[in-house]
Amino acid sequence: MAEQAQTRRVLAEYTYTVPPVERGYTGQTLYVNLSDYTIAAKPVTEEMKEKFTGGRGFGLWLLWHGTKDDTKWNDPENEIVISSGPVGGTTQYPGSGKSLVVTISPLTDIVIDSNVGGHFGPLLKFSGWDAIEIQGKADREVIVVIDGQQGRITIEEASDDVPVDTHLIGEWLKGLAEKGEDLYYVSSVSAGRAAEHARIGCLNFALYDRRRRTFRFKQAGRGGIGTVFRDKHIKALVVKSPPVRPDSNRPANLERIARAGMRLHKEIHDYDDSQNRMRRRGTPYLVQIMSDYDLLPVHNFKYGSHPDARQINGDVWEARFTQGLPDGCWYGCTMACSHAVDGYTVRTGPYKGQKVIVDGPEYETVAGVGSNCGIFDPDAILEINFYCDTYGIDTISFGTLTAFVMECYEAGILDEEKTGGLELRFGNADAVLEMLHQMARGEGFGKIAGQGIRWMKQYFVEHFGADSQFLQDIGMEAKGLEYSEYVSKESLAQQGGYGLTNKGPQHDEAWLIFMDMVSNLLPTFEDKAEALHYFPMFRTWFGLVGHCKLPWNDIIPPDNKYTPEPAKIMAHVQNYLEIFAGVTGKEIALDDLITMSERVYNFQRVFNLRRGYGRREHDNVPYRSMGPVTVEEYESRAERYDKQLRELLGLDPEKMTTPEKLAMLRKYREEQYERLKDAVYARRGWTPDGVPTLETLKRLGIDYPDVVAVVQRYL
Repeated sequence: MAEQAQTRRVLAEYTYTVPPVERGYTGQTLYVNLSDYTIAAKPVTEEMKEKFTGGRGFGLWLLWHGTKDDTKWNDPENEIVISSGPVGGTTQYPGSGKSLVVTISPLTDIVIDSNVGGHFGPLLKFSGWDAIEIQGKADREVIVVIDGQQGRITIEEASDDVPVDTHLIGEWLKGLAEKGEDLYYVSSVSAGRAAEHARIGCLNFALYDRRRRTFRFKQAGRGGIGTVFRDKHIKALVVKSPPVRPDSNRPANLERIARAGMRLHKEIHDYDDSQNRMRRRGTPYLVQIMSDYDLLPVHNFKYGSHPDARQINGDVWEARFTQGLPDGCWYGCTMACSHAVDGYTVRTGPYKGQKVIVDGPEYETVAGVGSNCGIFDPDAILEINFYCDTYGIDTISFGTLTAFVMECYEAGILDEEKTGGLELRFGNADAVLEMLHQMARGEGFGKIAGQGIRWMKQYFVEHFGADSQFLQDIGMEAKGLEYSEYVSKESLAQQGGYGLTNKGPQHDEAWLIFMDMVSNLLPTFEDKAEALHYFPMFRTWFGLVGHCKLPWNDIIPPDNKYTPEPAKIMAHVQNYLEIFAGVTGKEIALDDLITMSERVYNFQRVFNLRRGYGRREHDNVPYRSMGPVTVEEYESRAERYDKQLRELLGLDPEKMTTPEKLAMLRKYREEQYERLKDAVYARRGWTPDGVPTLETLKRLGIDYPDVVAVVQRYL
């Protein structure tokens, strides 16, 4: 092992004294430029901590100063920034191991942020760095090794034995380790071969599973960050950390953190089995619930339920997941929802016949590559999940764009001649897998599909004569990012939760369907606007400090339903305030938490403006996310839609044709969405065009001259 380490060619080296973490911060970030092999330390200022906190905030701040207005995703100056946040790495409170990754996206041309589990971000901090900022583009394949045990960073030439596909990285990491080294404190970031050819590449963050004695991986999936990673010719980032201890963050008050952790540990122990069974089945528990409420995407979001959903529901995955093994993606997380299927035998492609571990599938994968594509075969979902992960492909974008392709095929826009022989009908898992393998090889229709829905819409119009309006209506992307897997037609608030985001339609900003559609807690535009202010800001905070959102709302105290605002789960919010103060020594209230997030959220909106986006027109969404596009779609829920025409518009559907009913319903729903924009912009302190006002920037303390200069272009 040591001999292998000695033969790697070092292109650049940097030595440092590993600083102690103090109240969640190391006080420095790591800068790596792959074009000229620069390695340097940058200070973390009090201003950075006060205004941008950590995680996503640090990432945006560094990316803002590292790029220009017109920097393209594949320019050398584009950066990938990874940061965990001050609370990241806490072992006493479940879900405190998250990292945030930011870059300029190949899909959207604006900043993408993606949260991820795994060990890399916290271990990076405990190796002496609050963030890593990677710029430049290497002229050869490289690996970057951050050795926090020895205080040494190297950029090394990646020899041919360094794999690209992620499931092989684990064995390579074992070979990279020194004799006797504890792999529990080793992690990596990698992408796979498909990320070299597709714009939907993801990053895989490693975690060593002591019971399984191998590495597993969690994904920073959204927006094509893995594509940027491979464009920079990085095969792997590796970190080796000193051992993690309960006090590795050198917190201000460890006992305070432990008390909050014990409260949640007890709730998980007492209530998880009777609530969502996260420890046994993880996020796939949602499949049947979503189908029951007509919210599960089926056939490119045409429908919200399917009788075969039972074939891929939580019961099915609970039976397949290996029980009795540690399934948390950070140390000490008793929610342990990061499940895996062991010993799966691969059926297709270059790894046919091999037995592998498949991490997940998560709900988003089951719904995306499963029901949304009309695939209700668990083995097919596992096969697609495995290859997406190892090839470095985002399962959400892949599922949503594949469903779009399938509807185009069944609508006659595509045929076997145009797809190179692929019969991409709903339910055809074999064709989907072949398209995925083509994506990895950078050939055939797979290469076309890998460019994403926004690019495909233009391509289908130019090359196949497709109807651009129809493609716009059914192409489930906004801002260039493919939708995550919830049907939002009957929830105006959730339409805003997808459309009025900074990065594109991802549910980690606001998931309001039950509040709006089921519980009717948001009857007015003002109510919806307030929810679309509070919940995106609250959820943004998780990505500033290093928390996972699941322990917040996937385990709930039984008496929560009697509280004034049960959707906020204030007992858990209080835990977060306690933990933040316990780590950093800074006492904050709920309003302070929201303000911390507002600063970063508005800064990101200005970042979009700087890049030529971020205005009202850029918050438009495809009509499929608002209502039925086709006659078939309307008639599948005719009783519901006819009732709405009567009660909301005073029309008599008996006297109307289905196309007439479609047109009237569409006019009404599009008007409602525009009114929602007005209400949300006003609540957020933005102009009617969606631009943060100077007063808002000043209130938040981010009225820096360069930020103000961008905003003034649009006022």
